[in-house]
Amino acid sequence: MPQPALTPATALSDVQLAHLVSTGDATAFELLMRRHNRALYRTARSIIRDDAEAEDALQDAYLLAYRNIDKYRGESSLSTWLTRIVVNEAIARSRKSSRRAEIIQLVGDDDFPEAPEQDMDNNHTEQPESAAMRADARRLLEQKIDALPEAFRTVFMLRGVEELTVEETAASLGIPEATVRSRFFRARSMLRESLSREFDHALDGAFGFDGARCDRIVAGTLERIASFGQVAPRDNQQGDE
Repeated sequence: MPQPALTPATALSDVQLAHLVSTGDATAFELLMRRHNRALYRTARSIIRDDAEAEDALQDAYLLAYRNIDKYRGESSLSTWLTRIVVNEAIARSRKSSRRAEIIQLVGDDDFPEAPEQDMDNNHTEQPESAAMRADARRLLEQKIDALPEAFRTVFMLRGVEELTVEETAASLGIPEATVRSRFFRARSMLRESLSREFDHALDGAFGFDGARCDRIVAGTLERIASFGQVAPRDNQQGDE
């Protein structure tokens, strides 16, 4: 009697993977990490704002999840369960960091104090390659997202970048759905305003005509005219009487 075909590991659901992990299946845990790595890293990065620290926080969160995977009951999605672990770990690291003067709690009411937006100078080198232009735009957007207050930044990452629903974001962060909506709306408004200022600044400097360019054009033109012998000495340039 032929044996039934085995289900590829990549086709397993999160719940099935979690069950395998609880039995000590390291391969299942590797697949689980690769499946959620990007979203969870972005979540940690949105709180810590440091690439290396975010990686460390995510690794610690994964270890915690691995040790407690048997406690996952499937009442919420595995991604939500993992996100909450990452959020808690990232917040704990932020509290311990001497580089942060103030830690903004994610859990709170709608009257969250709005921190002033940070104006950031961004140097852009004009390049014809579209890939380079996209890279510049991505870096600028990342800088502006980093400048958002923490609570707004994390909500924006989950809703706007990872495209979680309002319900999923609220469950992941442990805040009301109304708070998710208000913070996401406010985060988008701050980003639009900040990017608009950057765009206006770029327009002011577009096709710059500084002193060096002006001098170069004038000198080049006079040199070409002089080569034709058509430039009269400056002292003799008089109007006709």
